[in-house]
Amino acid sequence: MPKTKKSNTGYRTAVQMFFLVFVTLLTINYTLEKTGSAIPFFSVASIHAICPFGGVVSIYQFITTGSFVQKIHESSFILMFASLILAVGFGPVICGWVCPLGTFQEYIGKLGRKIFGSRYNQFIPQLLDRYLRYLRYGVLIMVLYITATTTKLIFQDVDPYYALFNFWSEEVALSALVVLGITIVLSFFVERPWCKYACPYGAVLGIFNLFRIFKIRRSPSTCINCKKCDKSCPMNITVSSGEKVINHQCISCMKCTSEISCPVAGTVEFSTKGEKTA
Repeated sequence: MPKTKKSNTGYRTAVQMFFLVFVTLLTINYTLEKTGSAIPFFSVASIHAICPFGGVVSIYQFITTGSFVQKIHESSFILMFASLILAVGFGPVICGWVCPLGTFQEYIGKLGRKIFGSRYNQFIPQLLDRYLRYLRYGVLIMVLYITATTTKLIFQDVDPYYALFNFWSEEVALSALVVLGITIVLSFFVERPWCKYACPYGAVLGIFNLFRIFKIRRSPSTCINCKKCDKSCPMNITVSSGEKVINHQCISCMKCTSEISCPVAGTVEFSTKGEKTA
């Protein structure tokens, strides 16, 4: 059993590291291309070309004028639709498996867990945390409105994702670097703080948790109430409270499942079967 759980964890880690390295090389190569020394046989696309959220912020302008928001590419639209299709089936797997900023926060969180032990990811009172989690929907509405009215990619000025992979560039606004710095500091205390409280694209994908096909499902008949599923969840979701997870914060990381954390086989699974709501 331990070997199986370790290997299942390794699949996700491998996917995360692949995209982290890929995006890093892509952004470095884009910078090198400007000096005429790009890496041969490797794409010179900008980070905007591979960001599905660029498609989201361009929807209004595309519908009304047939054009894209400044710096956004057609590829962003394609990736947006692909990620939404994935979300219908499997939820926000982009957040839990692909997003390099999410991975970056997660690895800083590992240091935070070593420093604070069981207190890590428990510093914010539950009542306050419950309301803070809806802030990202406010961010989403604000970003969509400002982008639609200005036709400019305003979000870049506060985007920690863009700042992380372009911190050496003069195009990165000081405000984005400040937000990135705050995200890094908070990651030592709270797991994935940007994802939980501020990410507008996470807000979009989180909605799909309400009706996605594959869900995290728990079998009460075999559950021993050990709460390991709750403790393993990076988003602080109480998995043990019901028979399926429809929480808008779930990132489909599968850490709570019987394949990784739950000690009873077949008790917490990623599947289409199940009836009751949690």
